[in-house]
Amino acid sequence: MKHLKRQKVPKSWPIPRKGTTFVVKPRENLNKGIPILIILRDILRIAKNRKEVKKIIHEKSVLLNGKIVKDEKNSATLFDVITINSLKKNYRLDLSEKGKFKLEEIKETEAGQKVSKIINKKMLKKKRMQLNLIDGRNFLSDIKCKTNDSVIIDLKNKKIEKCLPLQEKANAIVFGGKHAGARGKIDKIDTKHQIAKLDAGKEKINVLIKHLMVVE
Repeated sequence: MKHLKRQKVPKSWPIPRKGTTFVVKPRENLNKGIPILIILRDILRIAKNRKEVKKIIHEKSVLLNGKIVKDEKNSATLFDVITINSLKKNYRLDLSEKGKFKLEEIKETEAGQKVSKIINKKMLKKKRMQLNLIDGRNFLSDIKCKTNDSVIIDLKNKKIEKCLPLQEKANAIVFGGKHAGARGKIDKIDTKHQIAKLDAGKEKINVLIKHLMVVE
């Protein structure tokens, strides 16, 4: 199916529930990301319609994590970097307190990095460790990390720079579930039940570890 009914789009997409019957269906990451078309037309509003978005893409003006975007249906996921060369601006895909995707303008010096979460690890031949990340990337790395830790990725050199451990006092964001968008420090971790207590400022909330990502 090439299109998606507006009423069935993920709640994280910041678009009105009323409007045209169908919206663009991303090629991948339906529930984890948002199409470039929606980002350029509905969030940044640098294009009025799909035709204008295609023209901007055809001019090779849009980069996703340093790579030229060739299809408006491609998805950006949490903390991805979107660069608009024609505007000389860089943005990072983030979550609002209400769990909606939003774009934060960042400096060019920040555009070469992103944070992602380790969802599992795999031991390869010669005892080389492969880290599989939530955004679909895989890395061979000698950096000691555990599943559910986060890593800082050097987008230009395609390598992991640093591990951000899932531990008490670490800063984290909730990216799934009813508390999506909440941020704070991890207060306690219950490894048996895979739950963490997050001090979100006004309240302390219990969050499934699978919905939590450590950030700097």
